Amino acid sequence: MASNVPLLDNDDTLGFGEEDEPKGRLKHPMVTLFHLMFRTAALVVYELCGFVSNGFIGPFITIVILLSMDFWTVKNITGRLMVGLRWWNYIDDEGQSHWVFEARKGGLQGRVSQTEVRVFWVSLVAFPLIWSILFLIAVAFFEFRWAMVVLIALSLTGSNLYGYVRCKFGKSESITQTFKNMTTGLVQKQMMSNIANMFTRTPPTTAPNTTV
Repeated sequence: MASNVPLLDNDDTLGFGEEDEPKGRLKHPMVTLFHLMFRTAALVVYELCGFVSNGFIGPFITIVILLSMDFWTVKNITGRLMVGLRWWNYIDDEGQSHWVFEARKGGLQGRVSQTEVRVFWVSLVAFPLIWSILFLIAVAFFEFRWAMVVLIALSLTGSNLYGYVRCKFGKSESITQTFKNMTTGLVQKQMMSNIANMFTRTPPTTAPNTTV
């Protein structure tokens, strides 16, 4: 169940998005580093484990730990500071689970680095795609043990991707409508371009017949 609820009472921490933001091209260089570090390390360990060791348990534990650290870091820190988004879950008094998707109020102009925004979203989308390709490769070569590792990676990186897309666009219906609007806009633009070309196209000139 998704909803928008206030933060917990008696919370004396800084308000959401009220942190001091340093100046510079990257306002949070260390946060940006940690946003990429754990997920990159997990991918590198997965790719190199066959060359370094023939075992499975050691690389499996290492990859899962790195992916868990990445999930926690991206969910609780980097999304809030780099793009002003946050998603979380709580259990109410009746035992029902509630999912909350928050976006910083008042817009992001001047409060975030556009470079950090690009880094955040590109890495958020790219890594699940990479893990998807690795899953197909593992299945194609009947490496089902490693396919299980890749599924864990997909579930953790995909959860953060889904959560932040919900924060950005709202409910699932809103996401679908956004893609429909984008597609419709592109089709309309292409149709108008074709019609304009029909009326502005220069008619072909007929060369004089010089045959005697």
